[in-house]
Amino acid sequence: MKKFVIGDIHGGLKALLQVLKKINCDENDTLIFLGDYVDGWSESPAVLDFLIELQKKQPCIFIRGNHDELLLDWLLGNNDNIDEKLWFQHGGEATVLSYQNINAETKERHIQFLKSLQDYHLDDKNRLFIHAGFTNMKGVEHEFFKPLFYWDRTLWETALAIDSQLSKDAITYPLRLKIYNEIFIGHTPVTKIDETIPVNKACVWNVDTGAAFKGKLTIMDVDSKEFWQSDSLPDLYPNEKGRN
Repeated sequence: MKKFVIGDIHGGLKALLQVLKKINCDENDTLIFLGDYVDGWSESPAVLDFLIELQKKQPCIFIRGNHDELLLDWLLGNNDNIDEKLWFQHGGEATVLSYQNINAETKERHIQFLKSLQDYHLDDKNRLFIHAGFTNMKGVEHEFFKPLFYWDRTLWETALAIDSQLSKDAITYPLRLKIYNEIFIGHTPVTKIDETIPVNKACVWNVDTGAAFKGKLTIMDVDSKEFWQSDSLPDLYPNEKGRN
């Protein structure tokens, strides 16, 4: 049995189908999705439909992303929680348009799925899977403000900034980077640092390779670190802009 982790999908169902086909997934393999299933490309409802059915066929772990929470608020009519102008600029408009012809029954199924998402997953090898990060120096169980699990960027910024020569025993070594053996995140595309493949800094693996923008979707074997990528999303959706 293998364990795979998948980066941010952002409505790109075609990319998800490509990477799953490439790994030739066994029904006993576990798929861990790091969140942000929606907002960007035109198939957000179809992505949720696919994931809902996929979990009936094999073990799946679905982490909550910030865009998933925004969609849930919109579907529930919690508009006070949404800056609609800002959301639309970051992929929400494509999602709202894609829901125009979605019936009430399907919307309710999506609501229940979005409510079921996990804030994080910690496996038996002390590996943390989380959309964005956490800020408490004692770990996720002690986080006071839970939305940081899917909004934080400081964990990744800290991992990027740390001197690779700094010993873990140094008094200045960030405590957050000592708690877990490995941390797998999405949320902040590695394309922001001019990378196109998963990036490892300290104990953090960033698997968001920019599928919402001009990048590709990535799936990675958690143990071996072998990874597979889709075509670039603008090539799969040539008549759309995504979040570009």
